[in-house]
Amino acid sequence: MTFTAAMEHVAQAFEVIGAIVLLSGLFVSAGLGARTFLRERDGTLAYRVLRQSFGGVILLGLEILVAADLVRTVAVQPTLESVAVLGAIVLIRTILSFSLETEIEGVAPWRRAGMSGAGRVRRAARVARAAPIGDGPVDPLL
Repeated sequence: MTFTAAMEHVAQAFEVIGAIVLLSGLFVSAGLGARTFLRERDGTLAYRVLRQSFGGVILLGLEILVAADLVRTVAVQPTLESVAVLGAIVLIRTILSFSLETEIEGVAPWRRAGMSGAGRVRRAARVARAAPIGDGPVDPLL
Protein backbone atom coordinates (compact mmCIF):
# COMPACT_ATOMS: atom_id res chain seq x y z
CA MET A 1 0.00 0.00 0.00
CA THR A 2 1.35 3.40 -0.94
CA PHE A 3 1.42 6.42 1.34
CA THR A 4 -1.20 8.16 -0.78
CA ALA A 5 -3.55 5.18 -0.56
CA ALA A 6 -3.02 4.95 3.22
CA MET A 7 -3.79 8.65 3.67
CA GLU A 8 -6.91 8.27 1.53
CA HIS A 9 -8.05 5.54 3.93
CA VAL A 10 -7.26 7.80 6.90
CA ALA A 11 -9.35 10.58 5.35
CA GLN A 12 -12.19 8.13 4.71
CA ALA A 13 -11.96 6.97 8.34
CA PHE A 14 -12.32 10.57 9.50
CA GLU A 15 -15.37 10.97 7.26
CA VAL A 16 -16.93 7.79 8.67
CA ILE A 17 -16.24 8.96 12.22
CA GLY A 18 -17.78 12.35 11.41
CA ALA A 19 -20.91 10.67 10.02
CA ILE A 20 -21.15 8.39 13.08
CA VAL A 21 -20.80 11.41 15.38
CA LEU A 22 -23.60 13.21 13.54
CA LEU A 23 -25.93 10.21 13.47
CA SER A 24 -25.35 9.07 17.03
CA GLY A 25 -25.49 12.68 18.20
CA LEU A 26 -28.92 13.02 16.65
CA PHE A 27 -30.19 10.12 18.74
CA VAL A 28 -28.44 11.31 21.92
CA SER A 29 -29.83 14.83 21.44
CA ALA A 30 -33.33 13.50 20.83
CA GLY A 31 -33.00 11.39 23.97
CA LEU A 32 -31.88 14.38 26.02
CA GLY A 33 -34.78 16.44 24.71
CA ALA A 34 -37.26 13.66 25.45
CA ARG A 35 -35.81 13.10 28.92
CA THR A 36 -36.06 16.81 29.68
CA PHE A 37 -39.66 16.92 28.46
CA LEU A 38 -40.65 13.86 30.51
CA ARG A 39 -39.03 15.26 33.65
CA GLU A 40 -40.07 18.88 33.34
CA ARG A 41 -43.21 18.78 31.14
CA ASP A 42 -41.81 21.93 29.57
CA GLY A 43 -41.69 21.74 25.79
CA THR A 44 -39.75 24.98 25.46
CA LEU A 45 -36.98 23.76 27.75
CA ALA A 46 -36.89 20.37 26.03
CA TYR A 47 -36.59 22.10 22.66
CA ARG A 48 -33.72 24.26 23.93
CA VAL A 49 -31.90 21.19 25.29
CA LEU A 50 -32.43 19.35 21.99
CA ARG A 51 -31.32 22.34 19.95
CA GLN A 52 -28.30 23.08 22.11
CA SER A 53 -27.08 19.49 22.20
CA PHE A 54 -27.62 18.84 18.48
CA GLY A 55 -26.02 22.15 17.61
CA GLY A 56 -22.96 21.04 19.56
CA VAL A 57 -23.00 17.71 17.73
CA ILE A 58 -23.11 19.48 14.37
CA LEU A 59 -20.14 21.64 15.38
CA LEU A 60 -18.18 18.58 16.51
CA GLY A 61 -19.04 16.72 13.30
CA LEU A 62 -17.93 19.69 11.21
CA GLU A 63 -14.59 19.78 13.01
CA ILE A 64 -14.02 16.09 12.26
CA LEU A 65 -15.01 16.50 8.62
CA VAL A 66 -12.59 19.44 8.26
CA ALA A 67 -9.86 17.13 9.57
CA ALA A 68 -10.75 14.63 6.83
CA ASP A 69 -10.53 17.35 4.19
CA LEU A 70 -7.22 18.51 5.61
CA VAL A 71 -5.68 15.02 5.51
CA ARG A 72 -6.94 14.45 2.00
CA THR A 73 -5.65 17.78 0.73
CA VAL A 74 -2.26 17.81 2.42
CA ALA A 75 -1.35 14.12 2.10
CA VAL A 76 -3.30 12.83 -0.89
CA GLN A 77 -3.62 15.70 -3.39
CA PRO A 78 -1.16 18.47 -2.49
CA THR A 79 -1.86 20.63 -5.54
CA LEU A 80 -2.53 24.34 -5.61
CA GLU A 81 -6.08 23.65 -6.79
CA SER A 82 -6.81 21.21 -3.94
CA VAL A 83 -5.39 23.67 -1.40
CA ALA A 84 -7.69 26.38 -2.82
CA VAL A 85 -10.66 24.02 -2.58
CA LEU A 86 -9.68 23.17 1.03
CA GLY A 87 -9.49 26.88 1.82
CA ALA A 88 -12.98 27.41 0.42
CA ILE A 89 -14.34 24.41 2.37
CA VAL A 90 -12.73 25.59 5.61
CA LEU A 91 -14.05 29.13 5.04
CA ILE A 92 -17.60 27.87 4.41
CA ARG A 93 -17.49 25.54 7.43
CA THR A 94 -16.03 28.29 9.61
CA ILE A 95 -18.85 30.65 8.65
CA LEU A 96 -21.35 27.84 9.26
CA SER A 97 -19.80 27.06 12.66
CA PHE A 98 -19.80 30.74 13.59
CA SER A 99 -23.45 31.16 12.66
CA LEU A 100 -24.42 27.93 14.48
CA GLU A 101 -22.64 29.03 17.65
CA THR A 102 -24.26 32.46 17.47
CA GLU A 103 -27.69 30.87 16.92
CA ILE A 104 -27.26 28.38 19.79
CA GLU A 105 -25.90 30.87 22.31
CA GLY A 106 -27.78 33.96 21.20
CA VAL A 107 -24.61 36.09 21.34
CA ALA A 108 -21.52 36.45 19.20
CA PRO A 109 -18.62 34.15 20.17
CA TRP A 110 -16.33 37.01 21.21
CA ARG A 111 -18.93 38.11 23.79
CA ARG A 112 -18.78 34.88 25.79
CA ALA A 113 -16.29 32.28 26.88
CA GLY A 114 -15.42 29.77 24.15
CA MET A 115 -16.85 26.27 24.24
CA SER A 116 -16.42 23.35 21.89
CA GLY A 117 -19.18 21.24 20.38
CA ALA A 118 -18.49 18.49 22.93
CA GLY A 119 -18.85 21.01 25.77
CA ARG A 120 -22.28 22.00 24.49
CA VAL A 121 -23.43 18.39 24.45
CA ARG A 122 -22.08 17.86 27.98
CA ARG A 123 -23.89 20.99 29.22
CA ALA A 124 -27.16 19.90 27.58
CA ALA A 125 -26.82 16.45 29.16
CA ARG A 126 -26.26 18.06 32.56
CA VAL A 127 -29.46 20.09 32.11
CA ALA A 128 -31.41 16.99 31.04
CA ARG A 129 -30.54 15.14 34.25
CA ALA A 130 -30.29 18.14 36.60
CA ALA A 131 -33.70 18.24 38.20
CA PRO A 132 -35.72 15.39 39.60
CA ILE A 133 -39.19 14.88 38.19
CA GLY A 134 -41.60 17.62 39.25
CA ASP A 135 -38.99 20.08 40.59
CA GLY A 136 -39.91 22.83 38.19
CA PRO A 137 -37.98 24.40 35.33
CA VAL A 138 -34.23 24.08 35.05
CA ASP A 139 -31.95 26.78 33.66
CA PRO A 140 -30.52 25.38 30.37
CA LEU A 141 -27.34 27.42 30.78
CA LEU A 142 -26.11 25.57 33.89
